[in-house]
Amino acid sequence: MPKNKKSSYLLTLALVVVLYGVSAFLVASGRINKYVSGILVMVLVNIILTVSLNLASGFLGQLVLGHAGFMSVGAYASALFTLNSGLPISVAFPLSILIAGVVAVIFGILIGIPALRLKGDYLAIITLGFGEIIKVLINFFDFTGGARGLRGIPRVVDKSSGISVEFVKFSYAFFLAVLTIYLITAFIRSRHGRAVIAIREDEIAAEASGINTTYYKLLAFVMAAFFAGVAGALYAHHLGVLNPAKFDFNYSVEILVMVVLGGMGSITGSVVSAIALTILPELLRGFSDYRMLAYSVILILVMLFKPTGLMGGYEFSLSRLVRKLRGKNKEKAEQEKVGAAK
Repeated sequence: MPKNKKSSYLLTLALVVVLYGVSAFLVASGRINKYVSGILVMVLVNIILTVSLNLASGFLGQLVLGHAGFMSVGAYASALFTLNSGLPISVAFPLSILIAGVVAVIFGILIGIPALRLKGDYLAIITLGFGEIIKVLINFFDFTGGARGLRGIPRVVDKSSGISVEFVKFSYAFFLAVLTIYLITAFIRSRHGRAVIAIREDEIAAEASGINTTYYKLLAFVMAAFFAGVAGALYAHHLGVLNPAKFDFNYSVEILVMVVLGGMGSITGSVVSAIALTILPELLRGFSDYRMLAYSVILILVMLFKPTGLMGGYEFSLSRLVRKLRGKNKEKAEQEKVGAAK
């Protein structure tokens, strides 16, 4: 591994560790109350959803409007497992996260094989229909709680352990968000990711170049579904109750708005927009009569003056920032030497 790349990875890892250490300390010590820690968990859940949808809609270039459907499948699969497994929650919850992802993958394959033969609006309509069908099925079956919702989902840690529930929820959400960002970034930078981007740029040319377009479209679609299922598992055990009305068309559009606002094909943009659009409605709660109006106006202004999204196709690099700062300091030192010589 080149020295520059290795130092970049170490620098990023150090920043992640410091960020987690400070945040976890504030949550565990109670300096951040339950309301704020709950918002932090939802920020991390939305980061997972936005980054994963960006893989399908931003990097692959397919308009997907059923991401909330995959999230709901993962949420209910995870919750039903922890409710009925009989295992201690410390064992059942990590297993339920994996189960949520796997179940979402199964549905992703079932939907993706026929849906990805279509393009544009037709694909959007099929994925939209999938989300609505899932919501209807959840309302129909008794074991999912029906329209009343699924209640009594166990907390992520036993009461007898003495560990803060908020701390455990935040820790799971933080590390899963970091893992999602890392895995999707690594995938995009690999030859498989370059194949996915080639399909977005020109599918016919990509196929003529020997790229198996059907395989890579399905792979990206299924990966996005997996992480949506993982986000659903976190969401279910964070709230402790599931309402099928939450996972409707509007929620899928909300996730897509985060992707578009941050920048299609920018993981950094997805993270920034997920943070902003999760916190902004909470900050505007004091203006309850005008909250949604202000929220909408902000989105419109961003799209008017920055149509490519907040970050466009830009990706933040800590090592690049350090090199720029070093370059500026070096240039400043040289100017000071020239000034002193005169």
